[in-house]
Amino acid sequence: MVTVGIDPHKHVHVAVAVDADGRRLTRPLTVKNDANLIGVLLKWIRTIADGTPVTWAIEDGRGFARRLADGLLLTGHEVVWVPTRLMAAHRKLHAATGSKSDPVDAVAVAHAAIATPGLDHHRIDDRVRELRVLVDSRADLVRRRTMVINQLKAYTHLWLDHTPGDLTRRPGMTSLMALVDTTDMSDHVRRVLTEMITEIDGLNKRVRGLETTIRELVTPLAPALLEITGISHVSAAVLLAEIGDITRFTSSAKLARYTGTAPIPVYSSDKERYRLHRGGNRRLNSVLYTTSIVQQRFHPGARALLARHEPAKGARGARRILKRHLIDVIHRAMTQDRATWQHHIAQHQIAA
Repeated sequence: MVTVGIDPHKHVHVAVAVDADGRRLTRPLTVKNDANLIGVLLKWIRTIADGTPVTWAIEDGRGFARRLADGLLLTGHEVVWVPTRLMAAHRKLHAATGSKSDPVDAVAVAHAAIATPGLDHHRIDDRVRELRVLVDSRADLVRRRTMVINQLKAYTHLWLDHTPGDLTRRPGMTSLMALVDTTDMSDHVRRVLTEMITEIDGLNKRVRGLETTIRELVTPLAPALLEITGISHVSAAVLLAEIGDITRFTSSAKLARYTGTAPIPVYSSDKERYRLHRGGNRRLNSVLYTTSIVQQRFHPGARALLARHEPAKGARGARRILKRHLIDVIHRAMTQDRATWQHHIAQHQIAA
C-alpha cells in the first residue's frame, strides 16, 4: 500500500510517497498546478507504486486542491482529505523540532492518512459541483457590491444630506440617483457617482439572476431542507455545496464537528464544562447563525428552547445550543432528500 501526501498551493503542489510504515519511497515531487497536473502525478506514481494500490491524501485546502482531487478521483484513485490540524499534529510528532517546509507538510499529511482510517473521502456530484460554482460566484459578486456601496456612501456623505440605506433594491437606487441629479456638485463628481451607481445596479441584476438560477436548481434537490424555518434557497445551496454527500457524515455529531457547532469539553479538577469550538467550516457556521436568528424571531419551538437555556447559558450560549440542535434537523432533512433522489434515480434506471 502506497500513500501519497500532498501539500497543495495556488501555483504548485508538493507530493511525497510513503509506504505502509510511513517511510519515504522517493524524493518529493513539486508539480505545477496546471492542465498537465494529473498526467504528471500519475506518470510519477506508476514508477513508484509498481501496481500497488495508491491512496492520495490531500491537505484540506479545497479551494486550491479541488481540481486535483476531482482529476485523481475520475481516474479511479482513492482520494482522502486530511484536516490541517491533524497534519500539524503529525508534523510535530515526526518532524525535527521547528522543522517546517512543504515536503515536511506533505509527509505529515501522508502519516495522518495512514494513522486515521476514517478520513473524509472525496466524492463528485455533478449537481453539487454546479451549485458550488454558482454559490461561489454569487458570494464574490456580493463582496464586490458591498465594497462599491461602502465607497459610494463614503463619497456621497460629502455632498448629500441623506444617503438611502438599502442600495441593493431598486427604490434605494432610484432615490439616490435622483439626489445626485438634483444636488449641486461638479460634473466630475457627478460622473464618478453615476458610474458607481450604474456598477451597483449591474451587480444587483447579476446577483438576482444567480439567485433565480440557484432557486431553480435547489428546489427539486432539497425539498425537506427548504422546509426548515430560516433556510433560504441560497442557504440550502451553500449547505449542499459545502457538505456535498451527506452520507459521508454518519451522524449529526460528526456534521456538528465539521461545522464548528459541537462544544469542546475542557474538564478540569473534576469540573465538567465545555467551550466554544472556533474551528470548523466557517461558511456553514455562518449559515447556521443566520438560521438561528430567523428561528429566534419566527419559530415558537426555537424561542422556547432559547428561553429555557438563557438563564443558565446566557443569550450567546443559548444560541449555540440552538445551532447544535439545528444540525440534527439539517442532517435528517439532507439524509431524507438524498434518499428521495436515490429513489428517483433507481426508478428512472428501471424505466430505461
